[in-house]
Amino acid sequence: MSQWRLDWPTASGPRLCTAVIRQTPADFMVDELVRPDTFTGDGEHLCLRIEKTGDNTEFVARELSGLAGCRDFDVSFFGLKDRHAVTRQWFSLYRPGRTDDQALISKVGERWPVLESTRHIRKLRRGEHSGNHFRLCLREITADRIEVDQRLKLLSETGSPNYFGSQRFGFGGNNIEQAVKQGDRPRRGKSFRAGMAFSAARSWLFNEVLAERVVRNSWMTPIDGEPDRACVSGPLWGDGGTAATGELEALEREVVARTPEVAAVFGSTRMKPERRPLMLPLSNLSWRWPEERVLELEFSLEPGGFATSFLAEFIDVVSGDSVPKPAS
Repeated sequence: MSQWRLDWPTASGPRLCTAVIRQTPADFMVDELVRPDTFTGDGEHLCLRIEKTGDNTEFVARELSGLAGCRDFDVSFFGLKDRHAVTRQWFSLYRPGRTDDQALISKVGERWPVLESTRHIRKLRRGEHSGNHFRLCLREITADRIEVDQRLKLLSETGSPNYFGSQRFGFGGNNIEQAVKQGDRPRRGKSFRAGMAFSAARSWLFNEVLAERVVRNSWMTPIDGEPDRACVSGPLWGDGGTAATGELEALEREVVARTPEVAAVFGSTRMKPERRPLMLPLSNLSWRWPEERVLELEFSLEPGGFATSFLAEFIDVVSGDSVPKPAS
């Protein structure tokens, strides 16, 4: 059993039942959303919108660099997407002066469907898309349909706590454990794995603070010391801890102090403290019951939002694959 809490309190009441998700990859479909003016249409970077099934984002990025004959660093994307899913997302490849884009697109198309292609003046950066649209199928639901409908209606109005999803922390919280072991050693030239561990520790502390706000029923209400009272937020811990002041700073430091071994990871990171909204807003939420115990959901989330954090507000997810339940 993990020493790290990986399941946090709900804000809208007890979970209604369990449900199976990802019985097949098509049960979890993610489509990256971009604004119409995102791409310039010319520039040194070839951008491809690819549909992948059963592959994680980093694997596809590495394969693209091999197909294009460029460095791994020359391939970029807006965000990590699930492996056990059908996902459509954009990748950029640095190809200055190349005129053989169509030949490369044909090679890529032998591996994955290429849905769109264009050029852009710079590489894609994390979180610069407008969001993600999800189409999910939940199976073996045992709760009363009316109860589920009522809970979904409530969530469509209030949103849900903006917890980081469990995939961020690794199996059994292993990424947090790795962060604690590596401590606050200098991260100059750190590996991707070390960076993931650091990010996991930061995310876990955020979830702990958000959980405390949920328990106190203050996760939608500004507290004295909020850096921006128009956006109720929690800490992404950094050098010096938190950007909050006053009452809110005291609360956040109190929660973080409960796990000094995790707090110690940030002793000399030179990482500026940041904030993350406590509320996860839902857009365009709709649902239907195609069969007695089967629920189909569609909704959109802003960048950084985890679909399974929304699902956890009304069900316990049982993953249909053999890995720990993932997130968005």
